[in-house]
Amino acid sequence: MHHLIFLFTFFISLIGSPRVSIPAENIFPDNTIAGEGKVMELPKPRIKGGMPLHEAIFGRESVRGFSAKALTPEEISQLLWSAQGRTRPWGGRSAPSAGALYPLELYVADRGGVYHYISRSHQLVRLSSQDVLSSLSAAALGQECVRQAPAVIVIAAVYERIEKKYGKRGERYVKIEAGHAAQNILLQAVSLGLGAVPVGAFYDDRVRSVLNIPADHEPLYLIPIGHAAGGK
Repeated sequence: MHHLIFLFTFFISLIGSPRVSIPAENIFPDNTIAGEGKVMELPKPRIKGGMPLHEAIFGRESVRGFSAKALTPEEISQLLWSAQGRTRPWGGRSAPSAGALYPLELYVADRGGVYHYISRSHQLVRLSSQDVLSSLSAAALGQECVRQAPAVIVIAAVYERIEKKYGKRGERYVKIEAGHAAQNILLQAVSLGLGAVPVGAFYDDRVRSVLNIPADHEPLYLIPIGHAAGGK
């Protein structure tokens, strides 16, 4: 009897434990912040057609003057998807991330309020219904492009997600990833006939306060986006 138990135990050790398929939703949990408000569905992003990449690269320039024309839900959807949208069934996103740990969070501020982008479900969650663009401009040293743009995308980072694996080196990986995401937004803006400019001059704490986002979400970019003034 003991001999049979030994053989059974030895056999199990060879084949190992049965593999368990973990759904992507459990690997990449919903990053919705506790207390967030109304969920807003975004139109499905386009993945075919549009401007050739080389034309978008050639056409990219920093645009700091904007008309009052608001962005459409389709445009907002496409811009957010280009930065952090899901492109693979297992949860892979449009911008590469060290270890697929995805430390970035996207926020949008427009005349209608402040929103948090949920990559997993391609949705926006409204955090506030207040127009904070003037306050956001003040936090960005009074830059007029932030106040004038119909929308500003904010790229923020949660360093803990990546530093758990990579330690201090993780900070570098986060900022590299933020650059990938920002460039995707800028090129997507060109392909949509929009103008944009990356802004890095701002007071981190004031931006965080204006948006009312968690203390561990560090703002890295403000990207004002809209239709260029004068139709340029």
